[in-house]
Amino acid sequence: MTATTLDWAFRADEVTKVYKGGVRANDGLTFRIEPGEVYGLLGPNGAGKSTLVKQVIGLLAPTSGTLAIGPHDLVAHPEIARQLCSYLPQAQMPIDAFRAAEAIEITGRIRGGDTATVRARTGELIDALGIEEWRSAMGLKLSGGVRRLVGFAMAVVVPGRLVILDEPTNDVDPLRRRLLWRQVRALSEQGCAVMLVTHNVLEAEKAVDRLAVMMDGRVVAEGTPSSLKAEDRGRLRLQVMLVPGTDTPESPPWLHPTVRVGNSLVTALDEADAGQGIAWAQGLIDDGAAEEYALGASTLEDAYIRLTGHVSDDNEA
Repeated sequence: MTATTLDWAFRADEVTKVYKGGVRANDGLTFRIEPGEVYGLLGPNGAGKSTLVKQVIGLLAPTSGTLAIGPHDLVAHPEIARQLCSYLPQAQMPIDAFRAAEAIEITGRIRGGDTATVRARTGELIDALGIEEWRSAMGLKLSGGVRRLVGFAMAVVVPGRLVILDEPTNDVDPLRRRLLWRQVRALSEQGCAVMLVTHNVLEAEKAVDRLAVMMDGRVVAEGTPSSLKAEDRGRLRLQVMLVPGTDTPESPPWLHPTVRVGNSLVTALDEADAGQGIAWAQGLIDDGAAEEYALGASTLEDAYIRLTGHVSDDNEA
């Protein structure tokens, strides 16, 4: 097989990580990310996403299993992982002492890009992300959202075969979030495999081609957003905003499992039960227990709740 026909997919096969004391952070994780694909790793805090990422980039060794990109074994040769992977961590990049454009260019040069190409790519990313006015600003003076966008540009100025983005839109304003997602899609169009690590379900549904839902170190479901929502067809989503300090109301038997985060109560019901669902929610308002409700089509988050018992971060107070 020649270099041009190599299968450059990322592969995780039965990856398991057991810490001292028997804590099993990853438990037989198996999945594949194709070049040109945006693949989401979705799950609540503690699901094992961060542990997996650390193993992919060579900071942790799996207890068992294999990780590979193309012909390269990332477990046996973690130094290759650092060459083949680009990584945007959840924490902010340490750029206080650098100007925004300078930080991006330096990263590109470190990753092997030539000066002219990196400088041109830096300008393209700054323009595409809408941060031109901060081009020469010191990192110390940047807002959290702009720092996040600079960090994203640093990660992708010379992208690896696998681009790992851990909560890339944290602190980013809605307008520039859309610009960032366009650049994520551009990476896939360039042939990169993109691993999106998140617990923001609503954004994941719009951004990914396929995803895996993780819980307690395992993949509990995998597929396209549409396929994961298939079991919820014929159901509606009911969200009730409770008055702060109100106890969780008892759910009638025709409601599906209910999850509360803060003052938000999220559940699902069959379409045939829509009328009594509205009446129940309105009754809570009339009794002073709720402020408002919304009834609508089921979303990927309903599948997420069903699979994990959690509401995603986009609904957390």
